[in-house]
Amino acid sequence: MTRRAVTYASYLQVPELLALQVERSGGPDGAEHDELLFIVIHQVYELWFKQVRHELRGVQRALYAGDTDVALHLLNRVLKILKTLVAQVDVLETMTPLQFLSFRDRLESASGFQSAGFRQVEAMLGMRDPASAHAQPEDSDARRAIEADQAGPSVWDAFLAYLGQRGHAVPPDATVPDDRVQEILVAVYRRDPNAALVAERLVDLDEGIQEWRYRHVKMVERTIGTKKGTGGSSGVEYLRATLFRPAFPDLWEIRSRL
Repeated sequence: MTRRAVTYASYLQVPELLALQVERSGGPDGAEHDELLFIVIHQVYELWFKQVRHELRGVQRALYAGDTDVALHLLNRVLKILKTLVAQVDVLETMTPLQFLSFRDRLESASGFQSAGFRQVEAMLGMRDPASAHAQPEDSDARRAIEADQAGPSVWDAFLAYLGQRGHAVPPDATVPDDRVQEILVAVYRRDPNAALVAERLVDLDEGIQEWRYRHVKMVERTIGTKKGTGGSSGVEYLRATLFRPAFPDLWEIRSRL
């Protein structure tokens, strides 16, 4: 049997990919124009979340291996992705509140809170809320994936192991936040420039996540105001509560001591 040549479309599974955007608004005049944009943006977000998880696992491997250069390289890539996620909000904000309302009821109980992909990112960064997994159906692959990342080592755990390999006396029972770790971090910034570079990239990562959260909150607020979110969530009220909660609080606590 002759093997078919790999093409652009077959390698990327383009036909299958383009068939995944199924608009639910329908009606005699066709689907609401802006529903396709809403679907595409959120599907792309899920793909980027998948890539972020892939890169963060690479960051963890590099840190456990003591490889500063690879860790910095991959963290920089994640930062570029986060900038792209923020930029996508600009595209979504071209949709007016009335345009969103024209198909919002078709979302029924669907809510961004249910994004298992982003919940896994949070878990990998050490932000672990049991409710994140419980928002998924019981015995679902999504719940198992979130629970697995919540049970596994975080990027911060990998960073502390990296510091330990470099001779810093990281306490084995370190918590988050931890005054003992903060003392070590002050010394790292003063005497271990390579490790300090990694620490600064983690600050950039933390800031990037917070920037994306803020833009997401403002986008939702300008679209639905203070209305309840889909799926019965509190909407903007819930999203606001997630702001300014750092993944790596120790790195922020030491700023005034440097």
